Amino acid sequence: MNVPTHLSHKPIIGVNDYDRIDGQFTPNTDAQALSIGQAQYDEREISVKVFRHTGNKWSPQSEELPPHRALDLTILIITSMLTNPITNSVISHLNEQIVEPRRVQEITAYYNANRQVIRSKLEEIRDLLNTLL
Repeated sequence: MNVPTHLSHKPIIGVNDYDRIDGQFTPNTDAQALSIGQAQYDEREISVKVFRHTGNKWSPQSEELPPHRALDLTILIITSMLTNPITNSVISHLNEQIVEPRRVQEITAYYNANRQVIRSKLEEIRDLLNTLL
């Protein structure tokens, strides 16, 4: 499905047919497209958006975030994979806190179960960062 251009978020660069590459949710996902463009909450801002489709219409559950928040979520994901629940170590500027120490192993189990998909995305991020920086 193509990135919708008629909604409040105005795409500048988009990822069409995201349902074909949505990790372990492929092809059974409602996430149909990704975009970076003009934010719906402030036309002077840029935002990233996941467009969800119900099968009949674009979903109001589609998420829109400023790019720095999407990057902070990426940092949180990476630090969660590196977290040691025994030492409650904080690795990034986000000052992460372990809220449920007994459940940290669930993140590790999820990472291990989806290792191939997650690893390939982390490698792509690394390669792009090496090019950018």
